[in-house]
Amino acid sequence: MAKRAFDILLASFLLIVLWPVLLILAVIVAVDSSGPVLYRGLRGGWRGKSFRILKFRTMVVNAESKGGGTTRLKDPRITRSGHWLRRHKLDELPQLINVLIGQMSFVGPRPELLQYTEQYRGEDQLILSVRPGITDLASLQFHSLDRWVGEGDADKVYEEKILKQKNALRVAYAKNQSLLLDFKILGRTAATLVRRTVSVK
Repeated sequence: MAKRAFDILLASFLLIVLWPVLLILAVIVAVDSSGPVLYRGLRGGWRGKSFRILKFRTMVVNAESKGGGTTRLKDPRITRSGHWLRRHKLDELPQLINVLIGQMSFVGPRPELLQYTEQYRGEDQLILSVRPGITDLASLQFHSLDRWVGEGDADKVYEEKILKQKNALRVAYAKNQSLLLDFKILGRTAATLVRRTVSVK
């Protein structure tokens, strides 16, 4: 209950404070390329219930049908504004709405495509016992996922070399979740974003 109350209060505050930023980013996406401003990808969620994750669109329309679900290094499907939005994780801001309505939390296992969550067996099923999050241990470990998968068959590399490691971190979180751990992950996430911003400059 404390975690949910924290999510509601913080998401509400950030949406009120950041609405001008959200509006500006929406205009940038709309002007940069044709298509909807928001990407509404289907993901496996809490207690196995699927939901639509909200992001500012950073790729061409129907990108998943043109190259799979994993973004590779130098992926040509990414729009001009998409590179910048992804670099600073600004494309994730609409997920504040997912958090507010209870589909996500600030901290929790990053939601996966249904093709992966439907295959969860054994301990991996614990991942769906908690609300998915905007950030988690796996996001910190693989914060530049495109560099991990390279320029080749991104889906194959992800499924064979990365997914198992990410799921292990997600299971670990599900087993040991606490507000203290959440605050530690949020702190590490903020530090990572600052380092990425500074490195760009």
